[in-house]
Amino acid sequence: MIRFHQGNILLLIPLLGLILFFSPDSLNAQRSGETSGRFYSIQQNSTSTLETYGDTLWTGPGLNRWIENGMDWYVPENADSVFTGRGRVFSLSAGRDTVLAGIGYTSTQGGQDVQTAIGYYRSLNGGQSWSFHPFPLDPDPLPGECDPEESAYQPGCDIPFTYGEFEYRRIAFTVPQQSPPFEVDFSGDTILSVNWASGLIRSRDGGNSWERLILPPSTETSLTPDREYEWASQTRDGEPLNRYDPRFDNNLLGFGLLIDSSRRVWVGTAAGINISGNALSAPADSISWARTTFTGEPDGLMGNWIIKIREEPVTGRIWMTNWASDPENRDGFGLVSTDDGGQTFSHHLEGVRVNDIGFHSGIVFAASDDGLYISGDNGNSWELMEQITSPNTFIRQGARYLSAAATGQRIWIGTNDGLASSGDGGINWEITRVDFPLRGGNVYQPDAPDVNAYAYPNPFSPSRHDVSRIKFEVRQQNRVRIRVFDFGMNLIRDLENRTMAPGTYETYWDGRDRHGRLVDNGPVFYLIEEGGRKTSGKILVLD
Repeated sequence: MIRFHQGNILLLIPLLGLILFFSPDSLNAQRSGETSGRFYSIQQNSTSTLETYGDTLWTGPGLNRWIENGMDWYVPENADSVFTGRGRVFSLSAGRDTVLAGIGYTSTQGGQDVQTAIGYYRSLNGGQSWSFHPFPLDPDPLPGECDPEESAYQPGCDIPFTYGEFEYRRIAFTVPQQSPPFEVDFSGDTILSVNWASGLIRSRDGGNSWERLILPPSTETSLTPDREYEWASQTRDGEPLNRYDPRFDNNLLGFGLLIDSSRRVWVGTAAGINISGNALSAPADSISWARTTFTGEPDGLMGNWIIKIREEPVTGRIWMTNWASDPENRDGFGLVSTDDGGQTFSHHLEGVRVNDIGFHSGIVFAASDDGLYISGDNGNSWELMEQITSPNTFIRQGARYLSAAATGQRIWIGTNDGLASSGDGGINWEITRVDFPLRGGNVYQPDAPDVNAYAYPNPFSPSRHDVSRIKFEVRQQNRVRIRVFDFGMNLIRDLENRTMAPGTYETYWDGRDRHGRLVDNGPVFYLIEEGGRKTSGKILVLD
């Protein structure tokens, strides 16, 4: 569902921030082996964006980098809005030396979270230095041109533009709200960015100047400069109007983007897929588009909302995630692929809400709300991995699998509970989370006090987080016992009782007592006994 707030300023509220976490009926206390304590770390455990080039991985939201066989995570200390500000990475694209990141943040407006654009970071030396390019907006109208109290159509509020030989008007985009850069891509100095409310924009000078590119109306299957078109819009009084206005046309709402190996541009919207062979090079008033939307045909799209578009290496096959967006529930969720440039589509994972697609060694990986789907036969059959585990930790049950990308030796899967990678096609996994050492903090909080143990998340909601992790240190080989008590120091649960070598460890508690019942809201206490040494702490339990 898409909701719109109408007024003098364009505001669109997509229901994209809703995340539901499901707690399993029971989860035993699981424990890990020794964990690391790096000073340089990823910024947060929820890894929504991944991009790779060769053996280099880039991640959002912290603009972190990992090079295969390296030791530490790169932290972009000179990208201030990400490292020290409120900005986060919404999208990434990488080449040999060039890295492009679309930056935004989540603000609050009218009591709702609103995703807001900041701009772009671009590096031409692999991340050693960054140039910042602010998000392009239309100028505010001159005094007297627009009266916010006036209900009639005011031509001075709109921006004129020419497409082909015909003149049109479009709504002015004067605020960054609802226009974060959901996807970016580039070819040389030509940059494309899709932004929810602002649609598709292009820079041909590396981000220094921008122009808006026009997409077809949702009533058309193509856009060519030799024809005249009508885009549905309305005045405040409800009178119909030919105006380029994303409040009234879902095909103008940009979300997915790909420049493929043939230099075709694919733009996914909330009303289908738009494909152009000249969007990289042609003047803005001469770009042509072919558009495909959901029709219910067996070789067509499964859903109208195109979230992610990926090209499979070697084969050149294009894969797209399809989400349902039809108000009459005629379309649905799934994954499609095409070998003929979008003329026909093969269907995969019908009914599954897929968030991203990755490829490694001939295997297709689909990151979804249900878990990770893996196919070794071009998508003809799939195996669902509901939970990724490693020898010393795990991605919690109910986590959302958000992103996928491959370096030369590994497939990487981003979740909202950590970053997982595998070098053998998904048989064995390693899991990376925020490293926050017990001593000295990390690069994001270097002045953190030294502690003997801590629990996170804290406060802890069993229904939302599934588990709270307790990180602790073993100074010398000893039997270690860890227990959880209520406020009256009555035993709730035994978590650990085994011999451990010196090192830093984590154990896990799922909010249940030894009978499998969820504990009541309030403080609980954990006690860690190592030989004759005791360490205690508190976890606040909240629904």
